[in-house]
Amino acid sequence: MFSHIFVGSTDLARSKTFYDALFAAVGGPEGVVDTAKNRLVYVHKGAAFIVAIPINGESACVANGGTIGFGLDNEAQVDAWHAAGIAHGGATCEDPPGLRKEANLYLAYLRDPDGHKLCALYRPA
Repeated sequence: MFSHIFVGSTDLARSKTFYDALFAAVGGPEGVVDTAKNRLVYVHKGAAFIVAIPINGESACVANGGTIGFGLDNEAQVDAWHAAGIAHGGATCEDPPGLRKEANLYLAYLRDPDGHKLCALYRPA
């Protein structure tokens, strides 16, 4: 359904450290820096995740109620994703990583260094 997700940042170097660690934890690529456009691009499994200094020159802000979800392949990837995020400037939020029995989903939530809410999700069989 989605071709890409785009979030704002106040510090691309800090964001690169954080997101490089998240994607490396699940077998994804390091981000490509586009210095001409002040953005950082990750392409994985046919989709793009882009982090950028806001084009309009205003401060980056967080979507109230927004969550960006990453579909992962297994529980171990979800746990590695969460641990990498915490180790590289993210903050855990919501419940600890684990199985949500009522929905049969294995989830982990983080806030990135700019405050964007992220979720890693695995759907067990």
